[in-house]
Amino acid sequence: MQATDVIWMDGAFVAWDDAKVHVISHALHYASGVFEGIRFYETPEGPAIFRLQEHIDRLFVSAKKIGMQIPFTREQLVRATVELIAKNKVGSGYIRPIAFFGYGGMGLTPKGAAINVAIACWPWPAFLGDKPIKVKTSSFIRIHPKSTHADAKITGHYINSLLAAQEAHAEGYDEALLLDWEGFVAEGPGENVFAVKDGVLYTPPLGAILPGITRDSVITIARDLGIEVRQMTLTPQDLRNAEELFFTGTAVEVAPIGALDDKTFGPGPVTARLRSVYSDAVHGKAQQYRRWLTIVR
Repeated sequence: MQATDVIWMDGAFVAWDDAKVHVISHALHYASGVFEGIRFYETPEGPAIFRLQEHIDRLFVSAKKIGMQIPFTREQLVRATVELIAKNKVGSGYIRPIAFFGYGGMGLTPKGAAINVAIACWPWPAFLGDKPIKVKTSSFIRIHPKSTHADAKITGHYINSLLAAQEAHAEGYDEALLLDWEGFVAEGPGENVFAVKDGVLYTPPLGAILPGITRDSVITIARDLGIEVRQMTLTPQDLRNAEELFFTGTAVEVAPIGALDDKTFGPGPVTARLRSVYSDAVHGKAQQYRRWLTIVR
């Protein structure tokens, strides 16, 4: 990780190395936090944050689901994020807002614990690179939606992702694919999944998966291009029968899948087209998606 100059923390900008929390912070012991992943890109107008408002809105939705009242407004966090990019003088990279129960209480419930909020940014290229990736169907299932709020971005959920990803990496794969408790396709450790068959785009429905903002962007772009999109329950065999597969997510952007377990997939024209338009959108080259960008002046 490449450190930047400052991090916004609880209302003030502090030096990167000074952004610290107490070891007896509730979230460190009980994973009682929520977070977001946001990207910003170089554009002809300067650095631009992609769908900043939607990410901050989702942060607040996630916080509400764990009983957390974030002590800042959405507008304050939006403004802090823009100022953070400007102060760090970074042209493109990744942004990590996080809100968590901190020091002051140590029962399972966070009574008495402070609520801390921080935003960091740093340069970070595409998480899975530019080449088609190899994916393994995980032996771990996605978290059951009746055991938690599976559609919220809660820090504790990501031990499930960690286990699946570690398993895949240990067996020589780039990433994992998780099924749900019924054996249907869910999502990757940090990505939504799409399949293309006969020119139609398929993806699992919302409910037991994270409502990805990149997922929503790609669905919007596909429909604007005249590509039919079907959000429906998918089986592992549906993916094997597909002509193209790809992941979407803030970190991975649009990542083509070249192999799923022992099945290989060639480069696909639908994936390539969606990836190209998405890249144009985030880099300020597609005027119709200009509304998705927050320019850092």
